[in-house]
Amino acid sequence: MALELPALPYAYDALAPFMSKETLEFHHDKHHMAYVTNGNNLLKDSPLAGKSIEDICKAAFAEKSAGLINNVGQHYNHNHFWQWMKKGGGGGKLPARLAAKMTSDLGGYDKFRADFVQAGLTQFGSGWCWLVIKDGKLAITKTPNGENPLMHGAQPILGCDVWEHSYYIDYRNARQKYLEAFVDNLVNWEYVEQMAGAHI
Repeated sequence: MALELPALPYAYDALAPFMSKETLEFHHDKHHMAYVTNGNNLLKDSPLAGKSIEDICKAAFAEKSAGLINNVGQHYNHNHFWQWMKKGGGGGKLPARLAAKMTSDLGGYDKFRADFVQAGLTQFGSGWCWLVIKDGKLAITKTPNGENPLMHGAQPILGCDVWEHSYYIDYRNARQKYLEAFVDNLVNWEYVEQMAGAHI
């Protein structure tokens, strides 16, 4: 099953001013496309080629296959990243079940916000910060480069890309401002709840 670049679920300018049309054009059309192209080249004639993207991520990590970890991992990460954002998203208006789980596991929305932003801020170099479900509980984690929580035995339900290409056009080196704008104005909480599924 070949990897394919998904269409954005909104117009290129839909997330402005928090994420610009120019950022989405570069990030989606160039960077994500490169992961798809490289991933397909690496998977050609591989026994993993017919597996699900989730299984490829886990197998690549187990086999320490850096090329697949970074390219197929990034394809998985970005497929969801586009869905984790929407116009008019973000803030503390969470679906009730998710809000209750966040209160019981993480100490509430404000604590989540502070810890999530801190995880993204302290990820040295390129990588991601995550809200995951591990052992039945919500947790905040971070991963380097193209790694994702699937590779570490957790289910990602929200992730923010802190590679410089995701924010440099709009925020220059102000990673914290970008992370705060993401949480406060962009997060699609309904998609987060959907990814959490029966776990909450």
